[in-house]
Amino acid sequence: MALKLGAYTACLHDRTLTEALDILKENGLTSVEVNTGGFIPSPHCPVDLLLSSATAREEYLAAFADRGMELTGLNCNGNPLNPLPGVGPKHADDLRRTIRLAGLLGVKHVVTMSGTPGSDPDAKYPSWVVNPWDGVYMDVLDYQWGVAVEFWQEIDALARENDVRVAIEMHPHNVVFSPVTLKRLVDEGGLTNVGAEMDPSHLMWQGMDVIASIKWLGPLVFHAAAKDATLCPGADIRGVLDTSFTRVPADAPGKVPTGYGFWCNAWPENPAWKFVAVGLGNDVSFWTEFLRALAEVDPDMAVNIEHEDAAYSQTEGLALAAKNLHSAAAAL
Repeated sequence: MALKLGAYTACLHDRTLTEALDILKENGLTSVEVNTGGFIPSPHCPVDLLLSSATAREEYLAAFADRGMELTGLNCNGNPLNPLPGVGPKHADDLRRTIRLAGLLGVKHVVTMSGTPGSDPDAKYPSWVVNPWDGVYMDVLDYQWGVAVEFWQEIDALARENDVRVAIEMHPHNVVFSPVTLKRLVDEGGLTNVGAEMDPSHLMWQGMDVIASIKWLGPLVFHAAAKDATLCPGADIRGVLDTSFTRVPADAPGKVPTGYGFWCNAWPENPAWKFVAVGLGNDVSFWTEFLRALAEVDPDMAVNIEHEDAAYSQTEGLALAAKNLHSAAAAL
């Protein structure tokens, strides 16, 4: 019985599935997570084909098994509660389809985000409330939580029907962005098959104690990401809640879509925080304690590297993260 160390293949989106799996195997990784919709495409998972063909599913799973690897998660990060008609409904449908596919493939975990609705029934855009000291924002939150709980009760029932657990990444811009908000959703919805994907990077830059968060959530931690973050000198004047991003032109090559007509913005030159390869924001000893805390919850939990360090290439950053994660595991 041991933690399953692996990677989320989104960082290798320009490689074929077999090429991506071979890169993971070269780095001693056996757990694999692939994208199935939401914010980004699914180059490593032909969702429509797999939903419709048992033969295709057998051949697909064989690509992992033949390399001694396991498909441990389907990732469908998006905003299923977005009121924009070209975003929310599509992301919600992607999530439902992903849950059904996970059930057919025998994959036990689907990773996603809780989503964020608009401020009221007539809102056009999503609205994330950060600090509701003004009473009007409590009205917004009351409405948003009503929307979120109703949606997630439906998703919980679908997950239960398909023998799947949904692991929510606690990500800012969502109603669930912390252990406290994750537990609130589970408790208010009476959810049985919804818990947390423990991606520590977003908790790090928000100033939370990652190990304490794992212990506080306990069995609600279903799945994990190995992703590091570090505060930068820009935090001295920006704080961590910074809006100093700039627009990326519509014709820019390589822009990252987030929905129809929308894509990621450019970070400030002097950011408050940034994602870094595992071991560069927090040392290997931290990652050993991270793995230890996860193993106390579930000794067979999948821990998948998510590489988003812009200072390294796709393969260099993944290799560095894998090296440090293996070192952390060896010290358990």
